[in-house]
Amino acid sequence: MIPHHLLLAGIAAVAAATAPSLLAYNVAPSPTFLNQALALALWGWFVVAVAAVSPRHREPPRAATPLLVALVLLIGAALWSWGMGALPAALGLSAVGLLGASFVLVMAGASAGQAPQAATIFALFCIGWLVAGVLNSAVGIVQVFLPDLPDGDWIARSSIPGRAVGNLRQPNHLSGLLLWACVAVVALVELKRLAHSAGLALLALLVFAVVLTASRTGLVSVLLLALWGVLDRRLGGRTRWMLVCTPLLYALAWGGLSLWAEAGEHRFGGAARLAETDVSGSRFGIWANTLELVRQQPWTGVGFGEFNFAWSLTPFPGRPVAFFDHAHNLALHLAAELGLPLAGIVLLLLLWALWWAWRAALHARGDAGVAGRCALLMVLMIGLHSQLEYPLWYAHFLLPAAWAWGFVLAQAGSALPWRHSRLPHEATGAPALAAFGAVVVIGAVLSVLDYMRVAAIFSASDDAPPLEQRIAAGQRSVFFSHHADYAAATTVGLADEGLAPFAGATHYLLDTRLMLAWARALERQGQHDRARHIAQRLREFRNPQSEEFFAICDAKTQKTALLPFQCQAPQQALGWRDFTR
Repeated sequence: MIPHHLLLAGIAAVAAATAPSLLAYNVAPSPTFLNQALALALWGWFVVAVAAVSPRHREPPRAATPLLVALVLLIGAALWSWGMGALPAALGLSAVGLLGASFVLVMAGASAGQAPQAATIFALFCIGWLVAGVLNSAVGIVQVFLPDLPDGDWIARSSIPGRAVGNLRQPNHLSGLLLWACVAVVALVELKRLAHSAGLALLALLVFAVVLTASRTGLVSVLLLALWGVLDRRLGGRTRWMLVCTPLLYALAWGGLSLWAEAGEHRFGGAARLAETDVSGSRFGIWANTLELVRQQPWTGVGFGEFNFAWSLTPFPGRPVAFFDHAHNLALHLAAELGLPLAGIVLLLLLWALWWAWRAALHARGDAGVAGRCALLMVLMIGLHSQLEYPLWYAHFLLPAAWAWGFVLAQAGSALPWRHSRLPHEATGAPALAAFGAVVVIGAVLSVLDYMRVAAIFSASDDAPPLEQRIAAGQRSVFFSHHADYAAATTVGLADEGLAPFAGATHYLLDTRLMLAWARALERQGQHDRARHIAQRLREFRNPQSEEFFAICDAKTQKTALLPFQCQAPQQALGWRDFTR
C-alpha cells in the first residue's frame, strides 16, 4: 500500500503538471493568466506535499548557489526597474512574485533531491508529466482530426488550421510539454515503473502529437532525444534504441500525415510550415533589432520588463511587423534589458549551475543517477526552447523547470569528485518549505481575486457598474492595473481626459490600438513631436488597423503644411527614453 504522504505528493504532481495545460477556459484580458495562476497554486501545493518526505534539517547544496543568486539578481533588477525606472508597480510586483516562486521551487527541488526517497519523488513528478502528455496529445488529435468539435471552453479551437496548439493555444508550448512527457517516459521505464512495451507505445503517441504541432523547436528537441540515446550508455539497451528511433517515428508520422492530407480534403499544418519563406518566423529580424538595442545601451540595458517599450519606440524601418514583447532568445533578451555586465553575470551563473548539474548527473549512480539525468534533460529541453521562444516567462514552465534544476543540483554534494559545504544559516527543512509553498498557494489565490477587478472591465454582467467605475476599480489592482489603464487609454470619451493611463498601459504591450490612442492624446496635449514620433513608429509596423489613420498621408495633392501630424516628421530627434519622463 502506498504511504499516504507519497499518495498526496503523487496527486499533487499529476494536478500541477496536468491542470494548467488543460485549462482552455480564460477570461479577458489575458488568455493565459488563469493557466499561470493555477500553475502557481498547484506547484505550491506540490511543494507542501513533497515537504513531508524531504529532509527536515538539511540546507540547500552549495551547487544550487549560482542558480539561486541568479534569481536574486533578476529580482533585484525587477525592483530597480520599478523603483528607479519607469516600470509600473503592477508589472514589477508580478515579476518579483513569479521569480520569488521559482526561488521556492528550486529550494524545494534541492530538498527533494536529498531525500531518501528522491527517486520515488521524481517518479511521481514524471507520472504527472506523462499524464499531462497523454491528455494533451488527445487534445491535439481532436484539434487536427476533428477541428469542428472543440467548443473553446473545454478544448481550445486551433487558430492555425491543421496544427495542434493544445489548450495553451501555442504549438511550441504544446510541443515543449510533450517532449517533457517523452523524458518522463524514459525515466519511468528506467526506474522500473513502466514496462518497455508500454513506454514505446507512449513514446510513439507523444512523438506523433509533436508532429501534429509542426513545431520546428519540437523537431530539434526530438533530435536531442536521439542524441541522448546515443551518448548515455548507462541507459538500458532497449531504452537507448527507443530514443534513437524517435526521429524515425517522427519521419513516419510526418509522412503519414502528409499522405492523409493529400488523400482527401484534410489539413496538415506541416505542409504550410515547409512552404514558409522565412524559416526563422521573424526571429532573425527581432534578433537583429535586439542587437541594435544592446549596441545603443550596452551597460545598463533598457531596464527589466521594458523590452517591448524600448523596441517599439526605437526607429526600425525594416522591423518585423508583429508586436514582440520578447527577443525570443534568452541571452539576447537579458542583454537588452539588463545590459551586458549584469546579463553576463546572470548567464554565467546559470551556465555554472548547468555545469554542476551536468557533472552531478554524470557521476550519480543507480536510480538517483537516472532521476538526475532525466531532470537534467528536462532543463536542457526548456533551455533549448528558450533560445527560440520564451517559455520561462510562463509559470507552467518556469516552476517545474526550477524544481527539476534544483533536484539534479542536490546530487552535486555527494556525486561530484570534490566536496561542497552547505550554505550557512538557511534552514530549508520540511516546515520551512511547507510554509513557503503555502505562501505561493495563497499568493496565487489572491492574484486571481485581484485579476477579477480588471476582468470586470472586459466582461461585465447586466447589473455591473458603469464602465468608468469599473475602470477606476481596476486601476487600483495590485498586479493588473496596466490592463485597466489600457481600457482607459483606448476607450472613447475616457481617452480624452489626459495622458495618465498611458504611463501604465504602454509598458505592458504597445499595439496598434494603444499607439493610435497615445499619438492622438499627445497631439491634443500639444506635444506634437512626441505624437509624430509615435505615429512614425506605428507606421513601421504596417498593420492593417492603422491604414485608415495614414490614408490621408498618401494624398499627394495636399501640401505638407496642411497634412495632419501623423504625416509629418518630428522636428527634433527623440528616443524611447524621452517617453519615460
